[in-house]
Amino acid sequence: MCGILGYTGNRQASDILLNGLAKLEYRGYDSAGLAVLDKGEIKIAKNKGRLKVLEEKIKSGHEISGTCGIGHTRWATHGEPSDVNAHPLWSDDKDVVIVHNGIVENYREIKNKLSEHGYKFYSQTDTEAAVKLIDFYYKQEKNPLKAILKAIKEIEGSYCFVMLFKDFPDEVWGARKDLPLIAGQGKDESFLASDVSAILQDTRQVYYLDNMEIVQLKKGVVRFFDTEGYAKPKELSEVTWDMNAAEKGGFEHFMMKEIHEQARAVKDTFGSVYHSGKINLNEIGLNDENIKSISQIYIIACGSAYHAGAVAQYVIEDLAKIPVRIELASEFRYRNMPMNKNSLAIIISQSGETADTLAAMRRAKENGIKTLAIVNVVGSTIAREADSVFYTMAGPEIAVATTKAYSAQLIACYVLAMQFAKVRNEIDDSYYEKLMSDIQKLPEKIDEILDAKETLEEIAYKFVNSRNAFYLGRNIDYAVAMEGSLKMKEISYLHSEAIAAGEMKHGPISLIEKGMLVAGVMTQKNLYQKIASNMLEAKSRGGFLLIVATRGCENLKEEADLIFYVPETDEHFAASLAVIPLQLLGYYVAVARKLDVDKPRNLAKSVTVE
Repeated sequence: MCGILGYTGNRQASDILLNGLAKLEYRGYDSAGLAVLDKGEIKIAKNKGRLKVLEEKIKSGHEISGTCGIGHTRWATHGEPSDVNAHPLWSDDKDVVIVHNGIVENYREIKNKLSEHGYKFYSQTDTEAAVKLIDFYYKQEKNPLKAILKAIKEIEGSYCFVMLFKDFPDEVWGARKDLPLIAGQGKDESFLASDVSAILQDTRQVYYLDNMEIVQLKKGVVRFFDTEGYAKPKELSEVTWDMNAAEKGGFEHFMMKEIHEQARAVKDTFGSVYHSGKINLNEIGLNDENIKSISQIYIIACGSAYHAGAVAQYVIEDLAKIPVRIELASEFRYRNMPMNKNSLAIIISQSGETADTLAAMRRAKENGIKTLAIVNVVGSTIAREADSVFYTMAGPEIAVATTKAYSAQLIACYVLAMQFAKVRNEIDDSYYEKLMSDIQKLPEKIDEILDAKETLEEIAYKFVNSRNAFYLGRNIDYAVAMEGSLKMKEISYLHSEAIAAGEMKHGPISLIEKGMLVAGVMTQKNLYQKIASNMLEAKSRGGFLLIVATRGCENLKEEADLIFYVPETDEHFAASLAVIPLQLLGYYVAVARKLDVDKPRNLAKSVTVE
């Protein structure tokens, strides 16, 4: 959500900003803008719509010269998408200009205070209150750092601010609370960004800002300050992943490329903890003593990460015999449940910056609960604050609708379930070795499913004009149905609901119409008959039955309109295979509807506000 960039150096800032913001388009946005400081004047260009509109407006940057600037792609929160509400925003005299990710919760109170001092407001944004508060104190202090310090002590909410001060040429200032901000250092130039991918073409030397930290950029110099204004030393890190991973590689969309990268993501994530024929969790901060002491697990996540956690709930309980609660982070953070101090909170987030998930993790830590993060981004806030971290090896994921990051999260959860079960003596060595063998075969089985994807492409055109769909499953299959349904609604805009199959008769069955897509997941042998019965109820009311089943499942072979078979594996791992055809189905329906698959409307890659 919201891409942010800052630059100071010897090159034209507008070129750097436009190129960097293009790398952040995948985050989702509805307006774009930039500000460049040149010869004592701050020049601003912004507009509603895509970045290409901004490029055309300033003729690819040639109309705005200067070597120090800030840029932004906005996803609207306060105020509709418009030229006026687009960032950057400025103080009345344009002494201070700002771009902002996050929410200023007390913006009304700030506006009322500033109005009494003669400030006027032209936008509907909360950000305008922030920039004018900073300006208010800047007029008093004549010092950017002191002004920022005073302002952030008043501002409530979460934020990442990047700022220019007209009287301080060649300087960019930043501040963060709860939202990501990264500083990059090159030769005689420096960068700020909300995502490291925006600056990788220019530098791999980066600093990860801590929470409540302020940063000052000069040409080739980066300085950090705490909330008392004292300078802070910080260690430089090197980014090692390959930018080529962010190219489409011959696929029409990033999403399809990333669907095909799932086999590698699964293999690499497992390989990160599998050495010399053994799984070693010591590297992620879990030893056998820790594992044996766990009496309760909370899995906390949002969106697709929550669906991965729902799979994990069934798998961990069945293998390791530990009670598991799967919790929506947005709800968990506001609950006051009693928590056992011998619990483990597993926090799942692709970006490691999800606002609700971060807040929920902090709540767990406040209650004395040990936290383990499963994240894809090294150095992210959740990764830094968790007690232990299991990094998934999905690599950068550009499409807004996650595929390979979700699959990597599943593997991390399987590994935990297997190892917890073994250490606690809940499974014998023979079964453990079978699980080890089956999990290592998943990548080739994923590729096998992808070889048959054309079947789903053909069927997708039947649902181009559909309005509704149901996804049914039980147990692990229900968790898979939730993710399949989400993929459909995210990118095709077809209203889709996942239903625990046994709940069909408790209301949803009344909505079934002739030709309506009813997708069923059948990978759990002991539940074949149960789910088959529920699917036939839908069929009898005119539903189009699409079944995703494990090979050997003969139930509904005659009644289903289409059965897509996936290879057999241990049933605990079946979600990794059953989800692939559902991802493909959502993709192909979106393509058939001629929609923007990689950038669905109203959605953002990283949800960094509540």
